[in-house]
Amino acid sequence: MSQVAAPVRPARYQVVERQEETHDTVTLCLRPVDQPIPAYQPGQFTMLYAPGIGEVPISISGTGPDLGLVHTVRAVGAVTRALCACTPGRVIGVRGPYGTGWDVSSAAGDDLLIVAGGIGLAPLRGAVLAALGQRMRYRRVMVLAGARSPEELVFGRELDGWRRGGAEVVVTVDQAAVGWTGHVGVVTQLIGRADIDATRTTALICGPEVMMRLTARELSALGIPAARIRVSLERNMRCGVAECGHCQLGPLLLCRDGPVVSYEAAMPLLAIREL
Repeated sequence: MSQVAAPVRPARYQVVERQEETHDTVTLCLRPVDQPIPAYQPGQFTMLYAPGIGEVPISISGTGPDLGLVHTVRAVGAVTRALCACTPGRVIGVRGPYGTGWDVSSAAGDDLLIVAGGIGLAPLRGAVLAALGQRMRYRRVMVLAGARSPEELVFGRELDGWRRGGAEVVVTVDQAAVGWTGHVGVVTQLIGRADIDATRTTALICGPEVMMRLTARELSALGIPAARIRVSLERNMRCGVAECGHCQLGPLLLCRDGPVVSYEAAMPLLAIREL
């Protein structure tokens, strides 16, 4: 897939809407102040800059109004805490988009299986929306999402809309809360209930590395070709343009060769358990 070269100088974007997803995760809707960044593909990321603090790579989780962008950010460090604290009117920097996308259209005519763990649903949200926007092109669109608890589920208010749009959505949690009537257990336990046709399925996976490794291994064992299983790998990205080497993972520079790669390419890398 050809990519448009992204500028390395941040563009100014203004926060126009802030939505709390969980106790530590926020969705920001951004509108360009000046020239917007080039169009993105679901699965790509940008470098978000909090003035005076720093920048971090954040996957694009959707498109907002007026050529805007939607990013879902979890507060885990100084920069992401500053971004999560942004209120409407605040201006931040955005550069990108960078990296590879999910290539959702390659599943046209077949089944699209989306498996997410925790905040991993954020990089996959764009793929879900792209598929539902052209729902008739796919036989099935299946979303299997896992979270630690119902309170930790991102985009919980959107799931019914995805179902109305034609997606089969199943959610599981590690720990149930009072009133929870859904599935309890890890997300890989949902795979056996999805009635997957391995010969006609493309799978997109994002979540903790151990979850992606086990999910991809199970889908491969069902007969889905490794080339049709895609994962989003995450490493410490600094430049976004494959110059600094911080995001190197084996032979890959993930800001250029990833973050989305086939399980065929990722298999030897995921085979090494993270510490």
